[in-house]
Amino acid sequence: MADQDEHSALKRQQIIRGAEIVFTECGYEGASMSRIALQAAVSKGTLYNYFASKSDLFAAFVSQKAASTLSQVFEPVAEQGDLDVTLHEIGLRMVRQILSPGSLVLFRIVVSEAGKFPHLARIYWDTGPQMALLHMADWLTGQMRGGVLRQADPHVAAGQFFALCQVPTCTKRRLQLVSDVSAGEIEAIIDGAVRVFLDSYAVVRPALSA
Repeated sequence: MADQDEHSALKRQQIIRGAEIVFTECGYEGASMSRIALQAAVSKGTLYNYFASKSDLFAAFVSQKAASTLSQVFEPVAEQGDLDVTLHEIGLRMVRQILSPGSLVLFRIVVSEAGKFPHLARIYWDTGPQMALLHMADWLTGQMRGGVLRQADPHVAAGQFFALCQVPTCTKRRLQLVSDVSAGEIEAIIDGAVRVFLDSYAVVRPALSA
């Protein structure tokens, strides 16, 4: 039974990897289950045994990518450290993820298809940005209870922090108006975001770590 479960999990991952390639190349509407099966090197029967529809497969692909991203972004939350350092790490990892090639492609797919397939936007929002906001709000709640940050709506504060981290530079990259954003630019964006956020929410304003 264990071997069978492992084989099933590996096959599922094989299909999702194939789907990612096809969705990236063709978008959602242009991707077909036949092409995904070919790319994943499985039969259409096997593909439908795992995923009943293209929508289900897209949801699995987005959910898996979002889970991986969240685990990387919020890793420093579990560590003990200075508030400004933790905020800086969260913001830095989040922006790096947003600007990664895979995340840029996924965002553009969702935006381009949202008019015809609004459920794709819902899948993307629920498994990606919304989960990130909830994780951030939970952490901020702990900081508020501990007296480090002033009492406020943690969900609003989470949204404000993420908004501060995504200045027009990030939007320009998503729109392909700039070809790249340097590491120095990202650092400067996050430094500014942390400074403004702590000016608004810190009970005792810490000196930012070098």
